[in-house]
Amino acid sequence: MKNKYVLLCGLLSLALGAFSAHAKVSKAEAEKLGKSLTPFGSIKAGNKAKTIPEWNGGITKVPEGYKGTGQHHIDPFASDEIKFTIDKSNYQGFEKYLTPGQYALFKAYPDTFKLHVYPTHRSHSMPDWVMENTKKNALTSSLSKGGVGIKNAYGGIVFPILHGNNSDKALQAIWNHTTRWRGTFVTSRASELAVQSNGEYTVITKQQEIFFNFFNPKGSFEKMNNILFYYMTFNKAPARLAGGALLVHETLDQTKDARQAWDYNKGQRRTRRAPNLAYDSPIASSENTRTADDTDMYNGAPDRYDWEYKGVKEFFIPYNNYKVGANDVKYEDLVLPGHLNPDYIRWELHRVHVVEANLKKGARHIYKKRVFYIDEDSWGVALVDQYDSRGELWRVSMAMMLNYYELPGVWSAGNIFHDLQSRRYSANGLYSEEKQAPIFEDRVPGARYFKPSSLRRRGR
Repeated sequence: MKNKYVLLCGLLSLALGAFSAHAKVSKAEAEKLGKSLTPFGSIKAGNKAKTIPEWNGGITKVPEGYKGTGQHHIDPFASDEIKFTIDKSNYQGFEKYLTPGQYALFKAYPDTFKLHVYPTHRSHSMPDWVMENTKKNALTSSLSKGGVGIKNAYGGIVFPILHGNNSDKALQAIWNHTTRWRGTFVTSRASELAVQSNGEYTVITKQQEIFFNFFNPKGSFEKMNNILFYYMTFNKAPARLAGGALLVHETLDQTKDARQAWDYNKGQRRTRRAPNLAYDSPIASSENTRTADDTDMYNGAPDRYDWEYKGVKEFFIPYNNYKVGANDVKYEDLVLPGHLNPDYIRWELHRVHVVEANLKKGARHIYKKRVFYIDEDSWGVALVDQYDSRGELWRVSMAMMLNYYELPGVWSAGNIFHDLQSRRYSANGLYSEEKQAPIFEDRVPGARYFKPSSLRRRGR
């Protein structure tokens, strides 16, 4: 009888675990979207201290003087004054609102690193059709087996209301980041700066084109064929790299279909399958200060980690960073030894979802632990702390978030990757020295646009 009881409890536990992984949000819960919750699932109300305001719709129209996509953005909050500055004299008093990574940067660069804290503006917004799809997703979406993919969601935030057990919530938050709204088609000419410990840097400039298949207005989850987005990039500078190109078909469940990539070699004038850059493959253009899955703060399959949801907390994160992309800002103005110039970075107090990933036993990755700080409104990862195999804090990443009000929606105007051990860092996605800011379009490219043959033709 005792053995039967133990067996029954075990089966019941498995059944409840399976139910947790695949249970949907109730209709009553989903009705909170747009009411007590924002249409994308964050807490609509401000905090008790009134240092974080209520969400009131975000930015819903472009500032006066803005003529359209591609123009460098006019800062809608340019008149804001700095509330206070956190520097070496007072950072220890703000430990509650600083991540371990930020704290480590104060220790590493006490004389130059600082945070200029501005009033908080919850500027995130999305088109009506994306918000409508988000509400639908709340009732239908689920994690696939093992959380390595998603099911029955399309064209909106996948899990606007986190639910299930602790691991489910963590994976849902990460998938919200991976699939978040960033438009349908974007063309961007931007640069990556690899900065040495003395402040010297090299610049690599690329033109990138991305079609977010997950937000194809003519598509559906069934029509995606496991393709999350298509990505094509062409090297523009320096001259020794100009002419090279890369094409990526980014798959949703990469344990089912690996990421597909092709590169074009200008010297050989041929296109060939590229190695599967994934997980901790080093990225050469960053001079190995970031890994393949560091790109966009995190991407790819989550299968090598155990995931844990730590709840919603308040931290200072980079937000509404219009200065970084302003057309009168030169890269030499931005770059300092160790970190970007604090005078160009805006910090605000926001609520974030904290998600911790610990490397599974037997799995391989250079990061033993990663902690993600995910903006509650946009679901974009704002900050990441990465730990080495000894469990020591090694790298600190941050996204320079702003609302691209022509979309509208919050994305990044550049991502920064700090290596605390080598005192080097890289910054990618910077475009202040380019003639245009990223260009967003609603167009859906033809079937041949992101084929390897197109890469070869355009490369020539």
